[in-house]
Amino acid sequence: MSVNAVTHLNFRGDARTALTFYQSVFGGDVAMVTYKDAGNVQDPSAADQVMWGQVAAGSGFRVMAYDVPSHMPWNQGENAFFVSLRGETTEEVTAYWEGLSDGATVLQPLGPAQWAPLYGMLKDRFGVTWVVDVVSEYNAS
Repeated sequence: MSVNAVTHLNFRGDARTALTFYQSVFGGDVAMVTYKDAGNVQDPSAADQVMWGQVAAGSGFRVMAYDVPSHMPWNQGENAFFVSLRGETTEEVTAYWEGLSDGATVLQPLGPAQWAPLYGMLKDRFGVTWVVDVVSEYNAS
């Protein structure tokens, strides 16, 4: 038996654009159900917003997202969570970094770190902070 944890991102009207962007970076398939599709329209102006969405790529990348309904509180917050993206090669990680960098604020440039061949941190154009690195064996000495 196995279990997977998937990052679920909450937006206020940007879920469709964010999911489409992440699909352009990581590939795979994007699926979205709007409030109208689900027959759950409480605010007519939000009928076409995303009630459930996901990007699923063959590499194993998964992210879910939705638009928080206007009747519920929502605050993007500061540092409430990071998405950790770990790849096996510098080429793979560099390609994802370059995609995510489009419109992003780089918090830590991608480069060698004491604990990894490559490490970087950025806040993408949707306000999501990504911690990106190449997986390496931890050596405590």
